Amino acid sequence: MGHLELTGRPRYNDLIYVVEDDPDVSRLIEHNLLTAGYEVSTFLCGAPVVPMAALAPPALFLLDIMLPGMSGFDLCRQIRQHERLGKTPVIFLSAKTQERDRLQAFDAGGDGYIAKPFSPRELIARIRNVLRVPLDTTSHEIIPLGDLEIDIASMTVRVQGVTVVTTVREFRLLEYLARHRGRVFTRDQLLDAVWKEGSFVTPRSIDVFVRRLREKIEPDPRHPRYLKTLRGIGYRFEAGR
Repeated sequence: MGHLELTGRPRYNDLIYVVEDDPDVSRLIEHNLLTAGYEVSTFLCGAPVVPMAALAPPALFLLDIMLPGMSGFDLCRQIRQHERLGKTPVIFLSAKTQERDRLQAFDAGGDGYIAKPFSPRELIARIRNVLRVPLDTTSHEIIPLGDLEIDIASMTVRVQGVTVVTTVREFRLLEYLARHRGRVFTRDQLLDAVWKEGSFVTPRSIDVFVRRLREKIEPDPRHPRYLKTLRGIGYRFEAGR
């Protein structure tokens, strides 16, 4: 990892929390984020992160997986369960490169995964991609689908009138499938449509995101009403009954 020279400030809330127990790596990440125009708060362990974030919510969390006291996976689960922070994007940083590690990261609620060592340009590109507004938020469109309602403007999902918290990635996937309901998509097609940067997401990762969505929107996730699996092919969204 080297240094990065970029000009211009992001157009969105630009505070990033970096949770990394290696001081040298933490300082290097902080330097490159500051150079790219972000504000940064660094932490060497996970314990103070959620209390601090509740007071000063960041735009994004960068979490190492191997942390003292609690793992990055456990910290991500705490973030996802927090009423104010649940939608905040999380990118994992890890020297682990096996697919099972990436799947575990997504299963914990992560939106991205960057393997160490990484280049500063890769880091900034991944952050900007995750933070980029994925939809036209000036639209007031609401997609009603039986007991399910997708509010495009607020990026909100409601089931029987009750709001359920989804991550940005989950919402992207659900909105795309709902807009093309009745059509079958392979995992690779969904990767191309929803994860345009794609390199850190494998086709099997789609299964994790679909399972997480089913747990949030389906009356019985084992017998889904909306998100249907076509074995050996992919997924299809149905309007429900």
